[in-house]
Amino acid sequence: MDRSPAGSLRAALTHHLIAEGSIRDERVAMAFRAVPRHVFVPGVPLEVAYADDVVLMKRNEAGAPISSVSQPSIVALMLEQAEIRSGDRVLEIGSGGYNAALMRELAGPKGSVTTVDIDPEVTDRARAALAEAGYDDVRVVQADGEFGAPDGAPYDRIVVTVTAWDIAPAWIEQLEPDGRIVVPVRLRGQTRSIAFDKVGDHLESRSATLCGFVCMQGAGANYERLIPIAGDDVGVIFDEDQEAEAHPYDGVLEQSRLRVWSGVVMNREEPLSDLALWLASTLPGYCVLTGAEATPSGGAAAVATCDSLAYVTARPGRRKSFVELGVHGHGPDAGHLVERLVDQLRIWDAHHRYGPGPEFQAHLVGEEAPAGFRIARRHSCFTVSWAGHPGAAGS
Repeated sequence: MDRSPAGSLRAALTHHLIAEGSIRDERVAMAFRAVPRHVFVPGVPLEVAYADDVVLMKRNEAGAPISSVSQPSIVALMLEQAEIRSGDRVLEIGSGGYNAALMRELAGPKGSVTTVDIDPEVTDRARAALAEAGYDDVRVVQADGEFGAPDGAPYDRIVVTVTAWDIAPAWIEQLEPDGRIVVPVRLRGQTRSIAFDKVGDHLESRSATLCGFVCMQGAGANYERLIPIAGDDVGVIFDEDQEAEAHPYDGVLEQSRLRVWSGVVMNREEPLSDLALWLASTLPGYCVLTGAEATPSGGAAAVATCDSLAYVTARPGRRKSFVELGVHGHGPDAGHLVERLVDQLRIWDAHHRYGPGPEFQAHLVGEEAPAGFRIARRHSCFTVSWAGHPGAAGS
């Protein structure tokens, strides 16, 4: 056992990740105990290096984060999703070194790890840190991750550690027929790490968990559209495929407000992610309201037309730590929008709140996709389906 200060902190971090449920596989735990994270985040105190928190490494000229060493709990969850086996050939899209070292431990002496990043500063740093930590057999490639690393293909596992808006065709092509890709996908205002298995020529999800990463750069870069509706402070967010969706005008929130409470009561700590995706799956005109008062920090689920807006809000419940969900509406069509949102809140509460959650498939453009709510991107089409409800509005 490593009884050095770094070793003790590494053991404590691993114990924390096991206790909170981020690590369930003992092989993943052993990898976390073995890899010296502080080598990959030089210049920070050991206590910071072994905290369960992201360490920002680089910003762009506008100040936006473009490189980081990810939060250990998120790294652990994705490694659990990946289920890397001894002897696997692994490709990482988005480098930093630390995650590649963990994957090298899991792949073992008969496996291999290739890590790719578009930024030469990042790959230089990763290469040096991997060598210092004893993982100089990890192959570090400076290239656009959108195109994978064809000279090392095919891969048993591909792990993407940047937020992706699409599934690059190269990733599917470079994945073994029975391989798995774990990728943080941004869908309707939220990012989920989805573990997809390759089934024929498409991908089917096996698990999904909320996460957050810096955005992909290069050919795969994409960003949401933010439409201001109250100056520069408040806006609604649409995805790229929603170009045809009507959006409300600047000043819509100044219209008289309609408020209806749904009777759906939730604990304040209960996540709203599945609810938001359900609303996106069933309501044309779905968007995310951000910056307004009484909306959560990540934004509120909303529905918009060209002159009206309705969005989900909450008020204190009768019991401490509980809230009741409701809907606020503005504009001439507020009554109709509020009614539709409240109806879907109640349907989700009655039929999906305690269910298995959504399932995802990804098909390359031109392939036949199954029934469900479809989100079309440049290269692929994501299909979201719910148990007992394969076809949702907008499919």
